[in-house]
Amino acid sequence: MSKIIITCALTGSIHTPSMSPHLPVTPDQIVDHGLAAAKAGAAILHLHARDPDTGRPSADPAHFMAFLPRLKQGCDAVLNLSTGGSAVMRLEDRLAAPMAAAPEMCSLNMGTMNFALYPMAARVTAWQHDWEKPFLEGTDDLVFKNTPRDIETVLTGLGRDRGARFEFECYDMGHLYMLAHFADRGLVQPPFFIQFVFGVLGGMGPDPENLTHMVRLADKLFGGDYMFSVLAAGRMQMPMAAQAAAMGGHVRVGLEDSLMIARGQLATSNAQQVEKVRAIVEALGRTPATPAEARAMLGLKGADRTAI
Repeated sequence: MSKIIITCALTGSIHTPSMSPHLPVTPDQIVDHGLAAAKAGAAILHLHARDPDTGRPSADPAHFMAFLPRLKQGCDAVLNLSTGGSAVMRLEDRLAAPMAAAPEMCSLNMGTMNFALYPMAARVTAWQHDWEKPFLEGTDDLVFKNTPRDIETVLTGLGRDRGARFEFECYDMGHLYMLAHFADRGLVQPPFFIQFVFGVLGGMGPDPENLTHMVRLADKLFGGDYMFSVLAAGRMQMPMAAQAAAMGGHVRVGLEDSLMIARGQLATSNAQQVEKVRAIVEALGRTPATPAEARAMLGLKGADRTAI
């Protein structure tokens, strides 16, 4: 497969503003970063929201709607809303904005897991907000709840009732079996777009053999009815993206997943990461998919059928 879908995750619940002055937090910043990333070659924009006054991850639909219509108006990229939000949010809060927006695509975490970010706290000496350090330190006792009941709620409320398709986020091999379970129940239909997530403490490490194992397992479970993409949190972002592209998969980059563009060098924008991964995949003979091509590959309903 020569066409490769590039997803860009603009901002998220993992990193905090004090870790990089370049992380988009306000609606204006998210719009500017999103439009630039789309122009650089991202066919999909993966979206979280922040409270612009505090920098906290937010599930408030008003915070999402402060940038979603402007992104839709300014580019043709697929707007992919997170249903993960933050591990400290209730499921009903995490779903509030996607249920209101009825987007083409959403992310969906495929299992409950430890989501340990506390080692990051030791690497920061200055904090912009008083909530940041205790939040990170407290993740040594944090469980990211995504039970089968939770997953079914998302699949029915957003998939069956609102026509969204999903980026199935799989942090471990058990998550692939959970996806197969829901496929067997008829709650999801192919083609499945599976995001292999590496580098979060509590999930798979960013080791090349883990990616090859996940692909073999997905081949066994889903045959030719799936596509895979790879995100690696932290310094292995680009090496794992290169491996994914070489194996025929798709890639995700963005400041949600890594704040760096090179060793010891902060990325100044999401577009900078998109440009770098685009050069990597094109050198491997792959061609970035346009938003229209991505929609066709993933079987999306179209931007005109959303409530954005």
